[in-house]
Amino acid sequence: MEKVNDNNLSREIRKEFFAFRNGIVADKLRKAGDCHTMIMGCLLSDVVQIANRMRDAVADDESLAALAQQLWDDTASRECRLAAPMLYPVSMMTRDLAMQWCRSVENVEIADNLCHKLLRHIADADDIFLWLTEQDSPLAKYTGYRLLLNLLLLGKVKPSQSIKSIVEAEAAPAGALYAPLLRDIMEELNNPEA
Repeated sequence: MEKVNDNNLSREIRKEFFAFRNGIVADKLRKAGDCHTMIMGCLLSDVVQIANRMRDAVADDESLAALAQQLWDDTASRECRLAAPMLYPVSMMTRDLAMQWCRSVENVEIADNLCHKLLRHIADADDIFLWLTEQDSPLAKYTGYRLLLNLLLLGKVKPSQSIKSIVEAEAAPAGALYAPLLRDIMEELNNPEA
């Protein structure tokens, strides 16, 4: 992909999503209740490939951050929401902006991707997971615990009694949304060398 003008970045990435559209996947996502109105059905591996090509086409981190924010703000498009965390420069993601993004997460696919592709790499990730787990929203809690699992697996957060206590206290009232995630975290906390 050749270098593109900053004004064309959003249009270029959307063209790429269209080229990789998969109607079968899109229909399955819609039938499963995906909340987005614009679903191209791109596989996550395709979104990664497109984001990597776009990253190579962008001249600087400021333009990349602007593009990522523009994509993140498009809450109607599944693929835009998936690509944004892949594009946003880790060094530019502030704690406040990360919290804003977390507050607007609309489903577990977006939460998983946000945590895996971006949040686990930022300096304040441990503060963010704690903040998220204190929220009332089940989806915010899910995002926080998904981030915690990522941090545990990376060794950025060490298993401790205080973290174990937080997870144990949440396990009893946990709904179906994040109960399996809490079990995975407890397994990691109880067996950190595995």
